Amino acid sequence: MARINENFQKLPGSYLFSEVGKRRRAFIDAHPDADVISLGIGDVTLPLTPSAIEALHRGTDEMSRPETFRGYGPEQGYAFLREAIAKADFGERGVRIDPDEIFIGDGAKSDTGNIGDIFDLDNKVAVCDPVYPVYVDTNAMAGRAGNYDPSTGRWDGLIYIPGTAENGFVPGIRDIPVGSTPDIIYLCFPNNPTGTVAGKEELKEWVDYAISNRAVILFDAAYEAYITDPLIPHSIYEIPGADECAIEFRSFSKNAGFTGLRCSYTVIPKRLKVGGTSLNSLWNRRHSTKFNGTPYIVQLAAASVYTPEGKAETRGLVEYYLENAKIIREGLKEAGFGVWGGVNSPYIWLKTPGGMSSWDFFDYMLNSLSIVGTPGSGFGPSGEGYFRLTGFGSRENTLRAVERIKKL
Repeated sequence: MARINENFQKLPGSYLFSEVGKRRRAFIDAHPDADVISLGIGDVTLPLTPSAIEALHRGTDEMSRPETFRGYGPEQGYAFLREAIAKADFGERGVRIDPDEIFIGDGAKSDTGNIGDIFDLDNKVAVCDPVYPVYVDTNAMAGRAGNYDPSTGRWDGLIYIPGTAENGFVPGIRDIPVGSTPDIIYLCFPNNPTGTVAGKEELKEWVDYAISNRAVILFDAAYEAYITDPLIPHSIYEIPGADECAIEFRSFSKNAGFTGLRCSYTVIPKRLKVGGTSLNSLWNRRHSTKFNGTPYIVQLAAASVYTPEGKAETRGLVEYYLENAKIIREGLKEAGFGVWGGVNSPYIWLKTPGGMSSWDFFDYMLNSLSIVGTPGSGFGPSGEGYFRLTGFGSRENTLRAVERIKKL
């Protein structure tokens, strides 16, 4: 008799962004003439850069000729892309990462969820709260999160490290609950959803803690391209010792606009071992078994990001979205909101007015202003009473949304 994975039945409701989309569609169906502006889900709106398009066309032409056709590629990724990443994203910042420590994937969302495959179910997992829901839900699916308590919005098997206004939404080791010692720690900076960043001192504390407690940091750096402050690290590996305790995830989605192409990479240093076992080798075994590689033409497009033209074009995309974030941030501050993020990040985190709950404010924004955002409570219990907006809309829609909000 077949049996299901009952951990899936423990998941509450639907995935956060599915619920946001469901409510948006219901509103549009009921109000077909409404001018709805979406600043909720972090999807990009600008088209791919000329360099990426040229690379896609070149790759397509190669696939049409017998002498240049490519079938299955290396599951870990083509050398041309891994070498470009190692040189540009790390070497140019004084960090030594070898190409065979880089694994090309189809999205940071996938890899941050799938990485749990190489860890025992008995590991105690810590997440910052509020948090990107994938970290929580994938551990719940695996059976590592325990049981969900709807009265608290927490899983009893996870360790929640609260991010609050008091700590600037940058949780540190001082915020780990007393008596809890995590084995695996998810960190995301620039943070999704709060848009906050961690400096070298904060990251060094985490690295030192992980080394002394033999824990592993899972560092999501999907938004590092948005860091403009020269004092803020772009990679956990800029911190000495991090290659002994940390795995890093990167994405081409939000810097080069690859949300529709799907390309990312995960870095697992060969020095990183658990109980004497190389995590690089374990992930390589998992990756080779369960993944057949990112398409060749997509990897060509990703490699174009590292050409001189590609770097300039990608920077242009990032600056466009950062300007949108600035417009939203300044507009919210002018309207009297408490605001975080929006400086080194495309995300803006705001305090809901008048003590409104996150979902009540979502409904108010949608029904009164025809603006879609994301309720903070969907990111965890510490997100209640807050709301996330993104800078990924068009400039026109961003400006119009801010004008509507100012009239609140």
